Amino acid sequence: MEEIVVGTKPHSPKKKLKNKRLTWQTIKEQKQLIFMSVPLLAYIITFAYVPIWGWTMAFQDYKPARSFSDQTWVGFKHFKFLFTDDNFLRVLRNTLGMSIINLILGFVTAIILALLLNEIKKVLWKRTVQTISYLPHFLSWIIVTGIVATSLASDGIVNDILMKLHLIDQPILWLTEGKYFWGVVAGSHVWKEVGWNTIIYLAAISSIDPALYEASDIDGANRYQKMWNITLPGIKPTIVILLIMSIGHILEAGFEVQYLLGNGLVVDWSETIDIFVLKYGIAQGNYSLATAGGIFKSVVSITMLLFANWTAKRLGEERLL
Repeated sequence: MEEIVVGTKPHSPKKKLKNKRLTWQTIKEQKQLIFMSVPLLAYIITFAYVPIWGWTMAFQDYKPARSFSDQTWVGFKHFKFLFTDDNFLRVLRNTLGMSIINLILGFVTAIILALLLNEIKKVLWKRTVQTISYLPHFLSWIIVTGIVATSLASDGIVNDILMKLHLIDQPILWLTEGKYFWGVVAGSHVWKEVGWNTIIYLAAISSIDPALYEASDIDGANRYQKMWNITLPGIKPTIVILLIMSIGHILEAGFEVQYLLGNGLVVDWSETIDIFVLKYGIAQGNYSLATAGGIFKSVVSITMLLFANWTAKRLGEERLL
């Protein structure tokens, strides 16, 4: 029998994670799955990788009427123009600002709503509130921006409520002042997506061991203490993974909502990279500049996704060790 010395901890060497090698035997065993993935693989190659050939336009003064061999190569001319152009730096600021605000508010409101829904004991009332909260997700942005514009009009419901509460003396023109635009966009995103974003958090909450709540009842914990000490730590891995994945979309501030709600009075605050590419590239026939802007956005997204993948892998390895 193995002798255990009192006062010392038994040695437990860390297990090294080994990558399973891909062999012909493995391929043969999983040939059905491989055949099922062929259509998806063909779709990705056709619509995701083949168009990368078009990135060459960013390094040319591209003219649609000329063949590929007749194009004039200009190197990084269009990229240099982007990073020295005041308009591009302005839309980059707008894109990052709105994206970060949407990210923070989206996470905070979804987590809070999920915690509150979890505290509702009547199943029928809980399902009703949850259904009502995620129905806006299925509305198109055209409908949502129409509702927002009507609500924020000078005679809209928002100004009526604020005036009846004596919070303002006269109606505010929300969509004509740039200082309000980012908040309007963030509020629109939250209203449309908060209910849908709570679904995955509610699923994570349902996997928490009920015995933890029973033990907290014995210790005399109230609802807020349970949320703070049991529910939130229980869904922490889900929050971290979703946050890491969202980092890869840091330049995805949106297009439809800014394009539909924006106007000439708030153009300095409403334009994003996508609108810049459309307005100064495609609309003016400058496809090279539009492609350069798209490449910049893609490179940033790929870099952030690789970072997110590396971080998620490290977290997974530490959890298994």
